Amino acid sequence: MEAVFETPDWDAIRESGRMAVDMHFHTDCSDSFTHVESAIALAESRGTGVAITDHNLITSLVRIRDTDPSVPVIPGMEVSTSDGPHILVYFYDMNDLERFWYRCIRPRLQECPWLALRDCPTETLLDMLERENCVVSAAHPMGYLWSNKGVEVCIRKGYLDEDVACRMDAYEVICSGMTRESNTSALASARRYGIGFTGGTDGHVLDEVGRVVTVSDASDTDRFLDDVRAHRVDVVGTEKTMNKKIHMASASLTKFMMHSPSALMVQTSQAMRSADRGARKAAETVKDRTSEIMDTVSDTATDLESRLRGIRRRRGQWSSSSSFAFFLECIPL
Repeated sequence: MEAVFETPDWDAIRESGRMAVDMHFHTDCSDSFTHVESAIALAESRGTGVAITDHNLITSLVRIRDTDPSVPVIPGMEVSTSDGPHILVYFYDMNDLERFWYRCIRPRLQECPWLALRDCPTETLLDMLERENCVVSAAHPMGYLWSNKGVEVCIRKGYLDEDVACRMDAYEVICSGMTRESNTSALASARRYGIGFTGGTDGHVLDEVGRVVTVSDASDTDRFLDDVRAHRVDVVGTEKTMNKKIHMASASLTKFMMHSPSALMVQTSQAMRSADRGARKAAETVKDRTSEIMDTVSDTATDLESRLRGIRRRRGQWSSSSSFAFFLECIPL
């Protein structure tokens, strides 16, 4: 299981008999203008598979469910949790994903449906997914733009326990929208937790399809997802240039503007929640530190008192000898 920071050679991967899949791609179902049919057509021309992972929505997947593409198309979703992190979920069967969406996701959608769900913090989502036949990976674990939209950044801030990471099948260790520093931090964290790897472009613009791929020896999507779980995959890709990041951000921003009042409300609510968690964490840190200082002072006082009692006992013993009497009188205790 390796992560290789270089541009994928689609032809070489295909000729080696391995399966390559871009595990993180968005369509016009959520915050992109890319038609799912166009994304699949380009994936076919490049010889890579693609996981369709729109935020909280599956409309594009429903639209293509009766088609028969020549490359693997994995049904998935990027769930925007109410406490910040984005979680990638990949299902073996589209019918299972659809049932899960209707039961657990649809009732929690907000007016802008691809933003943070109502009443669905990360651990609640993981609880619901435990009953599902799916693979779970943390998208861009280090977050972005100083946000809490990654599992690992929330762990490091003390908002989530490390146990949350261990409940994941994988971390997304190469996400082309992130920086190299963020990706290498995610990679190091995945290795520390002993979990698997995934990689994807987090693509919102058509040409991004396949620029980061997860590679397996599998011959079908079921075995491919099994390989992710079993740590039998490699990830190959690199980060977007700044110009491409700006292009992608502009496309997403335009889509968000269509829901600007709702989007602003949700983002403001999340920012306030993050500020509140930060303030509570700081208060807990101060309280814990104060308690530690008081314990240290108490221990020091107890130790001094014990030492003084010992000195007084020895003084009493020595004072019985006339040869020390005058000397002891001079010791100020």
